[in-house]
Amino acid sequence: MTIVSIFASATLLALSVQSASAQGCVLARSPEDGLPTGQGGILTPGHFQLTIGERHQFSYQHYVGDVYQVYRQQAHNQVENRINLVTANLTYQWTPRFSLEVDVPLLFASRKTENSPIKYQASGFGDTIFGVNAWIRNPARSPKANVSVGLGFMAPTGNDDVTNNVNTNTSGTGAATLVNTPVDYSIQPGNGGWGLVMQWAGYSPAGKSLILYWDGDYIATQGGTNGVQRGATLSSTQPLNNYVAISDQYLVEAGALFPVWHEHGIGATFGPRWEGVPARNLFPVSNDGFRRPGYAVTIGPGIEYAHGANLLQAGVYKAVHRDRTTSYPDTVYGTHGDAAFAQYVWLASWTHRF
Repeated sequence: MTIVSIFASATLLALSVQSASAQGCVLARSPEDGLPTGQGGILTPGHFQLTIGERHQFSYQHYVGDVYQVYRQQAHNQVENRINLVTANLTYQWTPRFSLEVDVPLLFASRKTENSPIKYQASGFGDTIFGVNAWIRNPARSPKANVSVGLGFMAPTGNDDVTNNVNTNTSGTGAATLVNTPVDYSIQPGNGGWGLVMQWAGYSPAGKSLILYWDGDYIATQGGTNGVQRGATLSSTQPLNNYVAISDQYLVEAGALFPVWHEHGIGATFGPRWEGVPARNLFPVSNDGFRRPGYAVTIGPGIEYAHGANLLQAGVYKAVHRDRTTSYPDTVYGTHGDAAFAQYVWLASWTHRF
């Protein structure tokens, strides 16, 4: 689902919320103290950090490649995905350089075509991520700038086969015709497979008051399909699209953090984000299965308020480039499917240390 909620599972959305909140800083401190893991300086060994995040987006603008399909809006047949994702990330600082984390997403989503009364809904916990992160340099010796790298795994704890009973008799007359069908994979809580999680983050002061930051995640999945059938019937002309693919996912972001009201811990951020799903997996056991590969680049401001052991953050990111690339089945069949993208992504989080 990413910024283009049509794309991936709730897992990358959870990483997206966490990444946005992981690089905050207590602006009552000077940049010479270094950018902390979440807030208040580098997390002290033996302490925990809890981040609860929320992400909202509404995807409805269709693209083929990077070309906006305005005719879908004119015909009122565009697909509309509404996504609300709550995430919980718990980090434990094991040593000055090494930390352990677990990330659990909770998805609430719906999907419909504008000119149809049929609405699909899904909710539930997504795939859980367990990881280990390490600072490259000892924070005690390098407080001004540092880079961390992380490695973990994604466990398929989320349901990838949510079904709805929908009334396909849309005439408004006669008896209801109920059909039990899987909802589109763009609103499924789970991805259906295991994944290797690679992540990185860094920060560096720039001048007296500005801090630059960057971070990213890549989930390399097992590939293949998750065995979930896309529709009520199987296609004989495009069999590679009959089942949902287990897709890789990625997120990269960067930006600048600067104080607004230094004495009261209020600051602002600004920067771009790039997230999406590749057409082919990093470790391609198989690229079979239906997926909507592509990416979206967004940019926007954020604001944060630090007080004591708590940090509040919020941001709004506007899409500046969207591209629905060709999938492996697209290349086999000579087609190029479309995808609905969001125009804005809304992020908010609360972080507490104890």
